[in-house]
Amino acid sequence: MNVFKLIKEDFANVKRNDPALHSTFELFFNYPGLWALMFHRIAHWFYGKGLRFIPRLISAIGMFLTMIDIHPAAKFGRRVFIDHGVGVVIGETAIIGDDVLIYQQVTLGGVSTTKGKRHPTLGNNVVIGAGSKVLGNITIGENSKVGANSVVVKDVPPNSTAIGIPARVLKRGYDKSPLSHDKIPDVNKEIFEYLLRRIEVLEAALPKTKQEKIKEKDHELEELYDNFIHSMD
Repeated sequence: MNVFKLIKEDFANVKRNDPALHSTFELFFNYPGLWALMFHRIAHWFYGKGLRFIPRLISAIGMFLTMIDIHPAAKFGRRVFIDHGVGVVIGETAIIGDDVLIYQQVTLGGVSTTKGKRHPTLGNNVVIGAGSKVLGNITIGENSKVGANSVVVKDVPPNSTAIGIPARVLKRGYDKSPLSHDKIPDVNKEIFEYLLRRIEVLEAALPKTKQEKIKEKDHELEELYDNFIHSMD
């Protein structure tokens, strides 16, 4: 598919999938991610012809107008959508599959200054949540999602959801919804609940005399905490 057909498909993709779009007129003013992708398609075509200055110039113009930084060598599949888009950075050796959804403030970056493949590869149907950083020569498997503000430094298997800093795979199985942000678990809450359960088990295993002493210490700590809170009023 030539570059102009790809751009035409990108515009049609937004019309088909974004419920916030109410008219074709809005495409020209309210979708910086779409325009950044158009600039990149053209810059990448020139880059593939062995040129360097022209694609860099086109990318610089695109970055100035959209606040989205995409290296002209990065490879994009079909029907990619950068939603909102401001602050997105995509490095030189990044590879992005078909039907990928990327939100604002996402970085597909490197962790090395060596030559060669040093940026991520995103499979088909991947969703990268707002503020996420996907770093290094790693692969996000197809149909996978990365939760908002996560930092991914290892491969994510296909059909998975990853979240956290550093990101962990918390769910396996393909979720057809393109967003599902409300279904992403609260990692910190789960960790604290687990620790509390472990403490209860350990306390129950202690002799009663030890348990009574622990309760006394708990009361002392509660009083200290209450006094501290009152002193702040």
